[in-house]
Amino acid sequence: MTQKDSVIIYSGGLDSTTLLYEERERVALAVTFDYGSNHAAREIACAKHHCALLGIEHLVIELGFMSRYFQSSLLSGAADIPDGNYDEENMKSTVVPFRNGIMLSIACGLAESRGLKRVLIANHGGDHAIYPDCRPTFVDAMNAAMQAGTYEGVQLEAPYTNISKADIIRRGARLGIDYGATYSCYRGGEHHCGTCGTCAERREAFREAGIPDPTKYNS
Repeated sequence: MTQKDSVIIYSGGLDSTTLLYEERERVALAVTFDYGSNHAAREIACAKHHCALLGIEHLVIELGFMSRYFQSSLLSGAADIPDGNYDEENMKSTVVPFRNGIMLSIACGLAESRGLKRVLIANHGGDHAIYPDCRPTFVDAMNAAMQAGTYEGVQLEAPYTNISKADIIRRGARLGIDYGATYSCYRGGEHHCGTCGTCAERREAFREAGIPDPTKYNS
């Protein structure tokens, strides 16, 4: 029997949902962090849905201090989210400073508290240009810090770090994941806006993967 030895940071988005399904035999706990983003409610609903389907324990942890004290268009309202390609300079406004570092620290503490050995995160190659805390150097440094800072040497695993979003979609399609029940849009509306950077990236990834896109877009 496969040992359930992992905590996954799970947003309810496309990438982390794929990782949840790929690692479901080993995931003991999925953790969603509500840090006050525009799209938090939509993502949390998707996360609850998939964890219930898979019978995986799911926690939602509030990090309200981030929306109060950190600067990011992801926290300040849908109107502040820029349109444009994901890799454009203006998308830097969506960075939430050291978000992954904060979430990984908490997940690491949860893992050690429960006697679990791994923390999983679904950053991918397309994140590198915009988000410093998604890059390979950050992942390696955080893994070293987590192992050094825990008695049991909790490990960070980020298996998508060097692959594309299209690669992730292909993997999820083979697993039969319902991507219509995932959410990405930074504006947080009922349907994906279709024009913000993450919507553009999502559309392009489905096209590149050759997989029909089930997402409902406003435009």
